[in-house]
Parts: sequence; structure tokens; C-alpha cells
Amino acid sequence: MRRPSKIAPAKGKLGVLTPGMGAVTTTFIAGVELIRQGKATPIGSLTQMGTIRLGKRTENRIPQIKQFIPLAKLDDIVFGGWDIFSDNAYHAATKAGVLGPEHLQQARPLLRSVKPMKAVFDKNYVRKLDGTHVKKAKTKWDLAQKLQEDIENFRARNKVNRLVMVWCGSTEVHLTANRVHRDLRSFEKALKANHEAIAPSMIYAYAALQRRVPFANGAPNLTVDIPALQELAQQKKVPLAGKDFKTGQTLIKTIFAPGLKSRMLGLSGWFSTNILGNRDGEVLDDPSAFKTKEVSKLGVLEHILQPKVYPELYGNFYHKVRINYYPPRGDNKEGWDNIDIFGWLGYPMQIKIDFLCRDSILAAPIVLDLVLFLDLAQRAGLRGIQEWLSFYFKSPMHGPGLYPEHDLFIQQMKLKNTLRWIKGERLITHLGTEYYD
Repeated sequence: MRRPSKIAPAKGKLGVLTPGMGAVTTTFIAGVELIRQGKATPIGSLTQMGTIRLGKRTENRIPQIKQFIPLAKLDDIVFGGWDIFSDNAYHAATKAGVLGPEHLQQARPLLRSVKPMKAVFDKNYVRKLDGTHVKKAKTKWDLAQKLQEDIENFRARNKVNRLVMVWCGSTEVHLTANRVHRDLRSFEKALKANHEAIAPSMIYAYAALQRRVPFANGAPNLTVDIPALQELAQQKKVPLAGKDFKTGQTLIKTIFAPGLKSRMLGLSGWFSTNILGNRDGEVLDDPSAFKTKEVSKLGVLEHILQPKVYPELYGNFYHKVRINYYPPRGDNKEGWDNIDIFGWLGYPMQIKIDFLCRDSILAAPIVLDLVLFLDLAQRAGLRGIQEWLSFYFKSPMHGPGLYPEHDLFIQQMKLKNTLRWIKGERLITHLGTEYYD
């Protein structure tokens, strides 16, 4: 891929469209509004608080990322989206129970103004929910046309110059690649035939790409991990990213597992269980939806630890993941890990982690960063899979024949080097031999 010779300026308004207007989306919207008002700090956001080293260490050039790269301004962001319930963002946020009354009141005017459009929904793909604010159409193709109309109406109504779509909806039942996913022609034929291999999230992604809107998949759904939609992204020159926001327990795994491997400490087993009570937890109480999430979570250790390369250390470890729906916990998820490791001469040791996290609080800055980085990618002329955004996902998208990179520290290095590359700065290898010549 050639380095972009020019990055179009971030002029005018940037529209953010989210399929799903629940806990994550409303926390994201309220947070951006509070930051714009100067009443909150964008903690957790690399685009707002992160820095990037340029050149040699002796040059002491360490600007903030938002000063180095021409990102859209928070004041220019406009919000919209779809949901299976008609509640405006304020009522949805109140029901979600993530934010306290003070923050909700401060963001109330904006939240009340954000009203969801009718959603594309099919209970066959999310069995634990019943949608009441849902589009009706004869075929999935017709639903895709309706979504495209929504996109263009939102664009015109809000006078936005650019758009990004981020899937913040529920986890769908587990789907595997089907022959109708193999190319765009087959996919469009399947849309018209109401084929069962076409899930609602795919219809949203198709509509976004057709309207040249960058798309990020925040759930473990198959969605854009299919050749047909990747073909469309290339054809329309649109960037893609996904999948499944890396928030709680998997974030911890991608921090700890590289540490074990770097010191050549062995792993006998890693048991993980989650307790959560929000809408996500209710959806995942269905075994078919849990299967989708389980596949996303289980691949992390395998790729980081490389058991085929290090069979003595990682060739026989046992990995178990459980998710338990527990309504009293709400959005305050608990991720508990028991890690059995072994060291010198094979002596066993244990690590126990109890992460009492707030799922949407961790996800909201991810949504913000993805919106800003995907908009940047679009303006820089990048298209298709944006592997440099793996930093934000449990199950990162990757090109054919490649394995996904899960190590958080390698992911961050790749992200920052991509920003350097886009701007024509020298890439950082951390070799450092020039200081000792």
C-alpha cells in the first residue's frame, strides 16, 4: 500500500451513526458532550490524551496525537443511530444505569435530542430481545435500501460533510462463512432472497459501505469478516475495522499473556468467568449468542502464546471462558481469572485477577477513537481492513493468509507507526544503536 500523499482536511461536521442506542452509545454521546462542555476529561481515549514520539529520543518531540494528526474536532461531531426501542438517548441512558444523575442532567439537552431511527431487527439472530421500533419490508434487500435512505436523510438534515458508522448493537447468534458471502454478487442475490446467512448487522454494513461510510464492528458478529463486504469496501474505497470492542477481561489477557511469554513462563490453564447484568448480559444468556462471544474470546491466548512455536510452555494449556447473566450487577461487570502458570524446573504458581470494571465506561472511549481514526483513514484514502486499529478489538480483522495480532503492545506500536507513516515521519523500531556509535 502506498503512503498517502495527501490527507484531506477535517472540514465541516462529522456524523456518527450507531446501530444500537443502549449503554455503550449513550455513555459515548454523554461523555463527548461533557468533554465539550469542559466538565469531564477524556480518560481512556488515545486520540484525546495520548502522545506519540517522533524521531530520535534526543529530539524530544512528543506531541499529542491530536496535535500531530488532523483529526476531527469533538465540537464538529453530530450523533444519530437506530434502536429497536423508541427511547431517546436520555431515556435509554437512564435505563442503562451507567451514568449518575449529575452527568445525565448535564448532558440531558443533547441526549434528549438524539432520537433513534427504526432499526433493522430479526429475533432469529438476537433471541433474548423483542424489538418494538423496527422497520418492515418485504426483503433484506429492501431493508438495506431503507437504511441507505436513513443515512442520506441524516446527512442532509444535519448538514454533515462526512460519516462513520460503528456497530454498538447486540451480539448475534453464531454464524460461519457461507457460500453467499463469497462475493458481492452472491451477497446481493442473497439479500433479495432473504437468505438466513445474512444477519441484520451485515445489512447495516452493506448500507454503510454503499454510501461510502466507514464501518467498525464493535460486536463479535461475523458482519464484515466476509469476502463480499470486503470486496465492496475496496470497490467503494471505504475503510473497515473490527471486531468486538476490547474492554474488560480480554483487555487484561492481552496485557498479561504477553508478559508471561516475554519471560518464558509456562501456562497450564486459564479459567475466566464474567458476571454482568446489562442488555449485553441478557443477550449472551442465549447459548447461540454466547458461542459468538466465546469464539472471539478464546482465540486471544492461542495467537499470543503460539503453542506450536513453544510446545513445552504452551502446547497443552487449558482455556475456559464463562459468561453469567446476573441482573443485579447491571453494567458493572466482574471479570474473574484464575491463571495456573509454571516456572523454573516446572514449579507451579498461580495468578488471580478480579477486575470489577464498568463495561460501557471502557467501551465509550474506544468508540470515540474508532470514529476519529476511521474518518482520518477515509480522508487519507485508505480502504478495506485497517489492521492498525487491532488495538481496539478482541478479534482483530486481518488479511487472507495472515494471523491476527493480539499482543496489546505490538498493536499499539503498529497503530503509532501507521500514524507516523501516514504523515511521512520515520518509523520507530526502538533499536537505539545510533545512540552508542
